[in-house]
Amino acid sequence: MKVKAPESFTYRGGNRAVLLLHGFTGSTGDMKKLGKYLNDRDYTCHGPLYRGHGVSAEELAKTGPKEWWKDVVDGYQFLKDEGYEEIAVVGISLGGVFSLKVGIELPVIGVVSMCAPTQGKSIDRQKNRLLNYAQAYKKFEGKDAHQIAAEVKLLEEEPMTQLKDVVNIINETGENLDLITSPTLVLQGRLDDPDYTNSATAIFSEVDTQHKHLIWYENSGHIITLGKEREQVYEDVYKFLNTLLW
Repeated sequence: MKVKAPESFTYRGGNRAVLLLHGFTGSTGDMKKLGKYLNDRDYTCHGPLYRGHGVSAEELAKTGPKEWWKDVVDGYQFLKDEGYEEIAVVGISLGGVFSLKVGIELPVIGVVSMCAPTQGKSIDRQKNRLLNYAQAYKKFEGKDAHQIAAEVKLLEEEPMTQLKDVVNIINETGENLDLITSPTLVLQGRLDDPDYTNSATAIFSEVDTQHKHLIWYENSGHIITLGKEREQVYEDVYKFLNTLLW
């Protein structure tokens, strides 16, 4: 079965623009419901799809975070080119790292980081995540267990040197959180991996702004934009955006 790949999206609303960033092995589908929620409340939302994402793991393995970061910057520039002067950035997981990196490197009116790591997991753990994605994607394609196992084994033998860059970009961003001076909202699922829950506290502590908040979701794991408390997540993001000096 041929799987229809997700795409970048733009929901045009008022003059307040929000850049929405998905995570590693994720897609814009992780951010669309949040984008629609905000757009219904007159926000303009743009969610770029990073190269290699939303398609096969083999295609994803040919790309790396330098290219994904360029897609983030291009998404920011897209909003600028559309005439939006004031932009907030919201990201989840690696997209949360990218939202923090945007806050470090580009002018933004506010930063929302959701379930973002501040210390890069080992290359082996990143590879396992990619292989798990490969299995799920191939199953979704309708392939049988034997074919999936054979294809995943071939993929496992690939060197995937770009995964070192994933670890590096997480670490570098985590080391520079004190350069973020924009208002910052940190959202975190309590049931997430300890790497992420510990990171949420670190982000909140280290960003250099008095306008910062940390909110926990007691019944949520990692992708809180799609979890059982997602409506509360959307409302909390919206409330935070409304406090900014647009």
